[in-house]
Amino acid sequence: MAIYQHLDTFAGKAVADFQHEHEGEDAASNYGTAEKSLAGEPSSDAGDHAWRIGSWFEGPDFADVLRKFLDTAGAAAVTHLVVGYWGADYDEGAADPVRLLVDAADRLPNLRALFLGDIVMEQAEISWIEQSDITPLFGAFPRLEHLEVRGGQELALRPLTSTVLKTLRFETGGLPSAVVRALGDSDLPALEHLDLWLGVGNYGGDATVADLAPILGGGRLPSLRHLGLEDSEIQDELAAAVAGAPVVARLESLSLAMGVLTDRGAESLLSGQPLTHLKSLDLHHHYLTEPMADRVRAALPGVAVDLSEGHDPQDRWPYVAVAE
Repeated sequence: MAIYQHLDTFAGKAVADFQHEHEGEDAASNYGTAEKSLAGEPSSDAGDHAWRIGSWFEGPDFADVLRKFLDTAGAAAVTHLVVGYWGADYDEGAADPVRLLVDAADRLPNLRALFLGDIVMEQAEISWIEQSDITPLFGAFPRLEHLEVRGGQELALRPLTSTVLKTLRFETGGLPSAVVRALGDSDLPALEHLDLWLGVGNYGGDATVADLAPILGGGRLPSLRHLGLEDSEIQDELAAAVAGAPVVARLESLSLAMGVLTDRGAESLLSGQPLTHLKSLDLHHHYLTEPMADRVRAALPGVAVDLSEGHDPQDRWPYVAVAE
């Protein structure tokens, strides 16, 4: 699965493209009229939308785009921000969006939701998106409740404490184990929704079940209601770990989707702790046989189970949904 379309909604708000002129073109044209819901610049109603800022190939420097955005009348009222293409580190002078945002934190005093990397395949494959240490964002934006990050290359995180963060999502073709361990060492008492696209080893996805143990224990995640451990080559091992994980008892939804889940992993789920308390179980993109898929459905009659996108269980080269 490749990512072909930019976000049209984010954290419950329609995305509006920040429209700025550059050599006769505007930023909104970079996203395509079919994808954008609005275009303009923040004003008195800036908090009504999620604002997307970004550059494009041979376009303006991302730093210049951000500066123009911050100079608009309504920038201080923005609560939801989507950061698109900012260049690449192999381009001379490419921007570091985290540093730029942190340096401008006083200009965005109401920021509560941030998507870092709304970048589609025609701009960069997900494994090519070059991130950095995102830890400073939490100190710079103390009201940050919702953070989503796309791309795992050079991604770093240090253990942190946030009493307000409710949603955290990582979309990667390979999530570094150091990031997973840092999450396990973090105190996030308000976190309700956690999604990790773990990816594959070839693209830096080297996390193990042991790295995930603190998350599965749930001791530092008392409010967690959704857990996604997805897009992994070791999906069967994850299923076995989840089957006995203390955090599962308090979940409302669980996702083990997008990875190489086989009958072995499904058997672990069925023989582990009860999952009938869940509202939904997402297993889409899987390698289950039809008899096993039927067993899962029968065992969870009150649960919305997604078993779509089934693949041949005999496939010699099973693959995750998102890698390169």
